[in-house]
Amino acid sequence: MTQPGIPNEYSLSTSCYGDRLQTIEDQAFATVAMGFRRMELGLAEEPVPLNGFHDSRRETGIEVRSMVVGCLDSRSSAMTGTRLGSLDRDERAQALLSCRRHIRIAAQYECPVVILRGCQLEDEKLTLAADTLHARLVEEGPEEEVIKDVQAHVSKVARKSQSQIDHFCRGIHKLITEFPGVTIAVEAGMHYNDIFGHETIGWMLEDLGGQGLRYWHDTGRIYMRERAGLPSQGDWLDAFGSNMVGAHIHDSDGVFCEMPVGKGGVDFKLLAEYIPKEAERVLEVNSRHPRAEILAAVQTLESLGV
Repeated sequence: MTQPGIPNEYSLSTSCYGDRLQTIEDQAFATVAMGFRRMELGLAEEPVPLNGFHDSRRETGIEVRSMVVGCLDSRSSAMTGTRLGSLDRDERAQALLSCRRHIRIAAQYECPVVILRGCQLEDEKLTLAADTLHARLVEEGPEEEVIKDVQAHVSKVARKSQSQIDHFCRGIHKLITEFPGVTIAVEAGMHYNDIFGHETIGWMLEDLGGQGLRYWHDTGRIYMRERAGLPSQGDWLDAFGSNMVGAHIHDSDGVFCEMPVGKGGVDFKLLAEYIPKEAERVLEVNSRHPRAEILAAVQTLESLGV
């Protein structure tokens, strides 16, 4: 018989189940069986129906503490909240509707934080260039020439993204005004053509931080960006730690992320120094990793004081 997990204060993203568990009830019970009392509604190839979650919550006592916009849609959907910065008016309108839907569901489940992760720059030439840079980094490693090219590219993306950032901030302002009871947080994108970079998230928080927009940290994706010569985890934590309401906690070897803590190169002791006591700590581990590795990650985090 599988040994039960030790009760802990972390949250587990439902993305760790992949397509193994097809109902929210099964996911809730499996999460509690591993010792978690908190969960995040994370991204999946196909979302599970939420019917029956109220009963599961009553039986298990589990809480939903965060939700990633897009978790109610399949990953093939292009109209999630990540398109709030689209240059196309109709796509922005559809993205705003998607965000409202997610926030209403979050409020229904007493979930305090909704996370917007990444927003792709709408420039075909720069998108293709980003894909080429990623392939070079994987093939050649973080060589000096590749790093310089990545840094130059990301600077170009930041300059090119101003119009999309403006659209995004207008959409977020509407949502903050409409839903004052739910916190909206922005999280770094992983790809080199993503407009949610270190500089641009700084712009967003400067513009809307006073109205309640907050920052959500991501250990693994930022490590991958750092390996490519972009701002380090320390840079992100220094700049935005005071605005942090939570973190996706996973390891990375620089090529892959969503690895269990301790399997890559992320400095989790540094995270422990910065993360606010009240911030949500969400384990986001790829579904290819078994239950035992998730439980081991919990023990590692506890030993590091994260």
